[in-house]
Amino acid sequence: MMQAKDVARAGYKVGPLTGEELFKKILTTPGGVKIGVVDEENNLSVLKTPDKKIHIHFPEMESWVKEVTPASEEAQLVNKDYPMVLLAGNHMEMVANTIMRDPAWNVGRRPCTLRIHPKDAEELGIRDGDLANVETEAGSAKVEAEVTDSSHRGQVVIPHGFGLVHGGEAHGVNVNQLAPAKHRDRFCRHAAAPLCPLPGAQGIVSSLGTAETSAFRRSDD
Repeated sequence: MMQAKDVARAGYKVGPLTGEELFKKILTTPGGVKIGVVDEENNLSVLKTPDKKIHIHFPEMESWVKEVTPASEEAQLVNKDYPMVLLAGNHMEMVANTIMRDPAWNVGRRPCTLRIHPKDAEELGIRDGDLANVETEAGSAKVEAEVTDSSHRGQVVIPHGFGLVHGGEAHGVNVNQLAPAKHRDRFCRHAAAPLCPLPGAQGIVSSLGTAETSAFRRSDD
């Protein structure tokens, strides 16, 4: 969050109408607007802690953190019915939450695909551009497969922010509908894996979030 001094350094007169001034400038300046300038030499001075340091130790969560070990993580990933991991909160350059209703924003791109590692795709008989079927405990969806090594082995990725209706037609897949809410990650209270509560913002791969899926089958329809 910008402090008043940061906004003043950017050349604005700080007052009750500063927010409105900034908003109007953002609307009329497509190239971007500088809304504040941080004092790089004293940027930690705004901290409220007595020692002016960022405290990351929370006694209330210490026992939870100690439960997260490589062995416990790996054990929770083993599931014969849902063997793969679906990253369900991924940000990409064509994603802007739910404002991406008009598909014209993404003309010439592949905005909502299932990114899958080449070796996983080969084992499952999925080719780049195929329509793949994704099943989780919460539901299923069909989505275009994008074979790429940007996804790890055993993991697939669907960007969020799609599946909205424009002109009477849904575009892309709403990945949130594939992540059941009944499994909650207690560190950040987001929906986690559909079969077991694993650490991460929305699941099991990172603190940013995932959800676990079933086997992926090639779809010929």
